[in-house]
Amino acid sequence: MKKTILLLIIILCTFHVNAQESISLSLDQAIDYALKNSYASINATRDIDAAKLKRWETTTMGLPQISATIDYQNWIKQQVSLIPAEFFGGNAGEFAEVSFGTKHNMNATATLNQLIFDGSYLVGLQSAKTYLKISENAKEKTDLGIREAVINAYGNVLLSEESVLILEKNIATLQKNLDETNEIYKNGLAEEESVEQLQITLASVKSQLSKTKNLKNIAYKMLNITLGTEINTALTLTDNLNKLAQENLDLELLSNDLSVENHIDFKIAKNNERANELLVKLEQSKALPSLSSFLNFGYAGYGQEFDFTKKDQKWFDSSLLGVSLNIPIFSSLARSSRTQQAKIELDKAKTNLTETEQKLQLQVASAKTEYKFSVEEFETSKQNLELAERIEKKQQIKFFEGLSTSFELSEAQRQLYTMQQNYLQNMLQLIANKAALDNALNTPINN
Repeated sequence: MKKTILLLIIILCTFHVNAQESISLSLDQAIDYALKNSYASINATRDIDAAKLKRWETTTMGLPQISATIDYQNWIKQQVSLIPAEFFGGNAGEFAEVSFGTKHNMNATATLNQLIFDGSYLVGLQSAKTYLKISENAKEKTDLGIREAVINAYGNVLLSEESVLILEKNIATLQKNLDETNEIYKNGLAEEESVEQLQITLASVKSQLSKTKNLKNIAYKMLNITLGTEINTALTLTDNLNKLAQENLDLELLSNDLSVENHIDFKIAKNNERANELLVKLEQSKALPSLSSFLNFGYAGYGQEFDFTKKDQKWFDSSLLGVSLNIPIFSSLARSSRTQQAKIELDKAKTNLTETEQKLQLQVASAKTEYKFSVEEFETSKQNLELAERIEKKQQIKFFEGLSTSFELSEAQRQLYTMQQNYLQNMLQLIANKAALDNALNTPINN
């Protein structure tokens, strides 16, 4: 009885967990979900957090630094020094063995350090801000990539779902044709070849259905990975392929111009140029003097016994104020060499910026061409599918009326199946090319 109750509890818990894991998403909801939960998005956010901490770490280098030390020494065997004996009334030329200090020594010090001026520190503050901008740009770039990846993964799932439905419908129609043809053949009104031809077509479509179902499972897993969910999470997609294709028909997008300065890739290249400018300044700043100060407080205690915890232990205080000025004078041209290297890297960054601008222009032109072509292909495949459906229907009528052969019917059916897949693929390609064009134009995600 106890085992039965335990088994029921496990089943109920499992059902509850599975119920929680089921997610229903439209495409927009899937994008929003991935922007918060995908692995790439999470790590990009962490990079921003790390950059903020790095900026503060750099800032603290110019703030007061306090450190403290406590030293304890126990002379197990005190060091012996030799002193001329005549100092103590002895004979000249002889030495007396003397041990200086006490057996137990303890020192406690606290030191305050303050950087007053350092050119590299000022450049470091600017670099920390640039580093944060680079991390923020990387997050924006990641989000745009996530949007496109989700659109493609979502579309692949819908494609597999639609393909399964169409193939199942085709199988049902083929099975019906085969059964009717078989009956006609038994009555001696059809040739055996007609039955065999339909059997070949049916077997081929069934094999395609089996393959498509397997691909559908993989497509769901891929979407889960893109979303950042557990790979076997049950997903319900509320959008369909045809609806998304219609929503992505936006020829006005072809007239949109690229704002290069606002494109994320241009911003990244620009920040890389800025980073290299700061590296040049950093190397130049190393030729400037640096100034720092310190203030030290300390207490020291001595004794032949370990009496430092007692109230009558004597402590001797000390304090010290100091200023340090470091002036670079000559480095055998090492600083000059490093500065020239930094300038070369800056020139390379400027060249990369120009190249990025040109590539973005080409990328937009290419994306517009691909999108325009996919719109045309979508409309063409839609018309071809309608024609193929009419042709296949006419061939069925002719076949069962004895006006055409099974080979002609099979050809019409294969043509129909090809047009069905072309139509689905063109819908998916239209959606994917629209996403690629949005990325090329740097269309904001909230649009």
